[in-house]
Parts: sequence; C-alpha cells; structure tokens
Amino acid sequence: MTRLLWTLALGVFAGALDLSVLSPALPALGRTFTVQTGDLAWVFTLYLLVTVVSIAVASSMADRYGRRPIYLICISLFAAGSVIAIVAPNYAIFLAARAIQALGAGGIFPVATAAIGDVVPAARRGAALGIVAATWGVAAVVGPSIGGLITHYVSWRYIFVVNLPLAAIVFWMALKELPAHAPRRREALDVLGLVLLCGGLLALMDGLIASRVTTGLAGIVLLTGFAFWERTARNPIVPLEVLRTPQLVKTYVLEIVIGILEGSLFFIPAVLVAAEGLSSAAAGFVAALGAFMFVLVIPGSGRALDRIGSRDVLLIGTIVSEVGLALFALGFSSLPVAILAIVIAGAGFGALLGAPTRYIVTNETPARARATAVGFLSQALIVGQILGSSLAGGLMSAAQTELTGYRHAYLAFCAVAFVALLLAASLKSRDEERTRPIEEAA
Repeated sequence: MTRLLWTLALGVFAGALDLSVLSPALPALGRTFTVQTGDLAWVFTLYLLVTVVSIAVASSMADRYGRRPIYLICISLFAAGSVIAIVAPNYAIFLAARAIQALGAGGIFPVATAAIGDVVPAARRGAALGIVAATWGVAAVVGPSIGGLITHYVSWRYIFVVNLPLAAIVFWMALKELPAHAPRRREALDVLGLVLLCGGLLALMDGLIASRVTTGLAGIVLLTGFAFWERTARNPIVPLEVLRTPQLVKTYVLEIVIGILEGSLFFIPAVLVAAEGLSSAAAGFVAALGAFMFVLVIPGSGRALDRIGSRDVLLIGTIVSEVGLALFALGFSSLPVAILAIVIAGAGFGALLGAPTRYIVTNETPARARATAVGFLSQALIVGQILGSSLAGGLMSAAQTELTGYRHAYLAFCAVAFVALLLAASLKSRDEERTRPIEEAA
C-alpha cells in the first residue's frame, strides 16, 4: 500500500512541477525563441487547456481499460513531451511539446485518485488522498526555486531533463504496483461537448492574448453553444445536478474567478527579473515565498471552516489577496515591497485554495453526485487559470513597455479579486450552510 501511494504521489508531483517550474525561466525562454512577453502566456494557457481535455479522456479510458495501462501511457506522454521540449528549435514546436506533456500530466491525477478509490479502504482513503494531493503543494513551493537555479546556472532546457529519470522511476513502480483491471465501464464520452468547450476556450484565449476581438467573440459563441448542448447531452461533461442550487452556481463561478487570480502567480518571477534585475534563481526563490505561505495557511483555513464557516474564510482570503496584489502592482519596483506583497498575497491564496469551496460543494450535493461535483470544481479552477494567464498575456502585449504591461495586468487581477469578494459575500452564512439540504437529510 505504501509503495502504491509513493507511485501515485511521484506521478502527481511530476505533472504539478511542470506548471510552476517554468515561471522563473520565462524571460530566458523568451530570449531564446525571440518571443514577446505577452505571447509567453501560451506556455501556461496551452498546458492548462490540454489538461482539461486529458482529465476527461483519461478518466473515461481508465474506467474502460484499467488504471495501470492508462497511467503508463500518461507517464510516457509526459516524458515524450519533455524530450521534445529539450530539443525544440522554435516556439511553435516548444508549445506542441507542452501540449504533449499536458496530455500526459492531466491524466495522472484523476487516474491516481481512482486507483486509491479502488484499493485503499474507505477508513484510510481520506488520508491517502491527502498524501497524494499534498504533492501539488510541494511542487508549488519547490518548482520556482528549482526552475530558477537550473535556468541561472545551466539552461532553461535542462529543466525538462529532470523529468526523464522521474518519469522512468514512476513508470517502473507503476508496472509493479498499480492494479491492471478495469473496475467498471463508464458511458460514452461527450465528445461534442469536449470539442465545444476546448474550442471555445482556445478561441477566447487567443482573443485575450492577441487582442483579436473576432476570435474572442467566436470563443464566447462556442462556449454558449457548449452550455446549451450540455442541457440535452446524454452524458454531459457538466451534469446539471452539480448546478442544482444557487449556492453551487455561485461557488463554481467563484472557483473560476479564484483560478483567474491564481494566474497571477505564473508571472511573478518574470516581473522580478524585469523590474529588479534579479537572476532567474533569485526570482524563483522570492516567488516560492508566496507558494510557501499558501501551503502554510491551507491547514489553518481548513480548521477555520468549522469555526467561522466557508463564507467568512473566503471573505478573509479575498481581502488579503486583494491587498497583496494591489501592493505588488503598485510597488514591484521596490524589492522589499514586492516581497511583502508576495507574502501577503500568498497567505490570502492559502484561504482561497484550501478547502472552502470543496466544503460547500460536498455540503450542497447528494452523495450520488458528490464525486462528479468535486471533479467539476477542479475543472472550473483550471478554466479560471486559463482565463487569468490569457488576460495577463493580452494586457502585457497591449502595453507600450514591459513594466507597464505587468502593472496593468496586476491591477486587473486586483479588479478580479474585488469580484471574488462580492461573490464570497453572497454565499450562505455559517449557520445557513450547516442546515443540511432536504434531499441529503431525507
């Protein structure tokens, strides 16, 4: 059992690491491929978009063909994408490599979660899931530091070299530890819904990053079509049951907004390099302070849910994040102010990215739909991250100077934090949310 958890945790760590590890490498990567600052947002947005696709496809395939073969395919794709990224001669091929990586990495976490559900007894399942999920936090803390050090002392390309032995170890362990059988057969994947969702997000991303109004409007049309299709689809990606109450609708919208805010974390090292002249290594270590703070705060925010309720935890988180982002937007030209802002914002994210929204969703949904509802919450967060990094990329591209673009982007994140504050304020109070839904109590 312990070796199985290590296998799953290492795989999740590898996938999560490749999202945060590139942050301090962006300036060097941009110089290598002669890419403008705003267009570097595709490094994250494309990775996140393909992750959305991979989550849906890998989850369905793992139910049909078993956990082990799909997990091994995901690890192999992740390693293949890393090899292509190392040797990529231009930005287009590098982005293709990122897409291949994400296709593998996106499937790792849902397959790992399903494998735990198959093998680990119910009494120990929560702890097992916590161990695997904690690797996301570890990756967020160590990723910027590792990426900064490798970029500064060797080359950003060697960041991906680290993935190869890690993927080989996980592959070997998975061959021995993961169960191979397919426990059940899931119904057909909603292919049209997936195409509409991904096409809409891709068009909207391009419209935001490149300031192309026509493409952005096309994205909105496709996403509107997706919403209508999901109401009639036989096996919808977004079952209507997860939107059964106003509290749930507000929570999913809030999760998207939180994801947009999380997009602000991707560009902090690049801002520090441009504004302070820090090396990639130093910028990575400073950015890691924010990740360290939210990992430090997450356990406390979880305990606070029982005392003050999810609404108040989210309100505190949005207010603190707002203060930190505003301080960073106006003061990143001063390193002490920038560090203070990163620490404050990191503490706020610790309250937002912890358990509050999952607490709401599990409280508001019946047991039969709970897993689907929580899974959709993860996808809503990723959609927000895509929109956040795209928004930042568009504002950076439109600005006359690099620093002006960064300032505009972070002021926009402040405005988004205010929207999150209004949404959080509209949620149920502690006493109201402790009243169990009628269907669940029956």
